[in-house]
Amino acid sequence: MATTAKHQIVIIGGGTAGITVAARLARKGYTDLAVIEPSDKHYYQPLWTLVGAGLSELSSTERSEASVMPKKATWIKKAAESFDPDNNTVSCSDGSSYEYEALIVCPGIQLDFDKIEGAQETMGKNGVSSNYRFDLAPKMWDMIRSTTSGTAIFTMPAGPIKCAGAPQKIAYLAADHWRKEGVLGDIDIHLVVPTPRIFGIPEIADNLDAVIADYGITLHTQSEVVAIDSAGRKATIAAVGENGTSDTLGYDVMHFVPPQSAPDWIKASPLSTGEGPGYVSVDKHTMQHTTYPNVFALGDAGSTPNSKTGAAIRKQAPVVVENVDAYLKNQELGGEYHGYASCPLVVSSKAMLMAEFDYSMEMTPSFPRWMFDPAKPHRSYWYLKKYGLPAMYWNGMLKGLA
Repeated sequence: MATTAKHQIVIIGGGTAGITVAARLARKGYTDLAVIEPSDKHYYQPLWTLVGAGLSELSSTERSEASVMPKKATWIKKAAESFDPDNNTVSCSDGSSYEYEALIVCPGIQLDFDKIEGAQETMGKNGVSSNYRFDLAPKMWDMIRSTTSGTAIFTMPAGPIKCAGAPQKIAYLAADHWRKEGVLGDIDIHLVVPTPRIFGIPEIADNLDAVIADYGITLHTQSEVVAIDSAGRKATIAAVGENGTSDTLGYDVMHFVPPQSAPDWIKASPLSTGEGPGYVSVDKHTMQHTTYPNVFALGDAGSTPNSKTGAAIRKQAPVVVENVDAYLKNQELGGEYHGYASCPLVVSSKAMLMAEFDYSMEMTPSFPRWMFDPAKPHRSYWYLKKYGLPAMYWNGMLKGLA
């Protein structure tokens, strides 16, 4: 196949990771950059939780892709569909092919609604929605505010997902709303998670257990919703651990989080780990591919064992830029990522817990402990979530400044 064009650096994906890396490379002086991204729209997804709880406007989470694309980058408005890393090329769905000296892979993650029986066909109706999609988050709010009694189920799937705190955050926000409306006592709330505890850091889990008890939520650990009967309004729960629940629950409203994995074309590529969710196989510190030294990956589609969050990308991006630069200059790679992630756990419409940690699952708070206890909810963090983090995203990260 003839090559359509050649660029020094090709970036797959124009989402958070792709634009952040492109902006940082441009600031470093690189001009022959190409970003392969088919979408006209760019989304700030962390706010979808607040949209689903009626606390933020959907329109504030969307901008045009053109408005965030770095001016020094060439936007290839196509969908990548395969790699030939032995010949340093990427092919797109229209048959075009692009050659690179260095490749950065960050296409995001795939929502596998079809993996759970009955889920895909009932999304956005029959009392079931999800904050994991732009079109479904407003419907989630419609369902929450119209519910005044009955049973509510909030789910989390097994396996890595983006923003692993989102499945529980919407449960707390819904309960907070129902409390304000005076109907919390009439709603039986179930939170179904596959993990042994609600969070992997004991000190944080202890405080979240108190939040759950305060709202009267029934927590099902080591459990997963494996089927939805929308006609009968029933969810089948299966145990995924020795202390899990196997049961069938009726529901009036459900926030459903689908299993997630690398996009199918990534799974089928020579860059994939070749197993499980099929992420791009990279060294967890350098972000360099384990087989092809001129290939790097970051964000949700990478195999690094960190929590998949925008905050992780903010720390991964400078490492990738430093190491791509070193590779192109035939220098030793010096950048290292140590697994930093941040999970802003909103527990009500006025308080949030900021969980920050690394590969060791040790807390790594940005603020000194004498100022904020990192394991407890604070009012100030709520303002950071609603106003500070979006501003940093649009005006800092996407411009290569934060």
